[in-house]
Amino acid sequence: MPASQVILLAEDLDDDILLIRKALQRAGIDNPLHIVRDGEQAIHYLAGIGKYSARDVYPLPELLLLDLKMPRADGFEVLQWVRSRPALRSLIIIVLTVSEDIRDANRAYELGASSFLVKPMDFQNSTALGDLIRTHWPLSNRAPETLPPPLTNRPTPPQKD
Repeated sequence: MPASQVILLAEDLDDDILLIRKALQRAGIDNPLHIVRDGEQAIHYLAGIGKYSARDVYPLPELLLLDLKMPRADGFEVLQWVRSRPALRSLIIIVLTVSEDIRDANRAYELGASSFLVKPMDFQNSTALGDLIRTHWPLSNRAPETLPPPLTNRPTPPQKD
């Protein structure tokens, strides 16, 4: 993916954030990385709520790396929320989880995940994770443009009969 495209990482564990950062660096993926620590923050970021309304500071991502097991809203809830928003339907979502449960994978795909990857348990295998991300979404891949979500406080124009 072009280096200007933003990656949003939704992950609550410091060790996993460090592991994913290293995986991206080792794979030569130097895109801007924004981090949110729970599912509610992920939704707020994507919706442009609160501090995330400053799109020059928090631009919409082209790729969401999403942990399933997070506080406040889990990854499944985030997936469901994102895929219910027409402006975000083209967002590429890679689920990164320690879960190897096929039911989790099936549910993630049913809710609209683009891919489901199991996190490596150690730093030696983080290179493989970065390579998988780069292979799944090569530099030449161009996702459809994501549209900013509509403002919720904007009045709806009257309907003509």
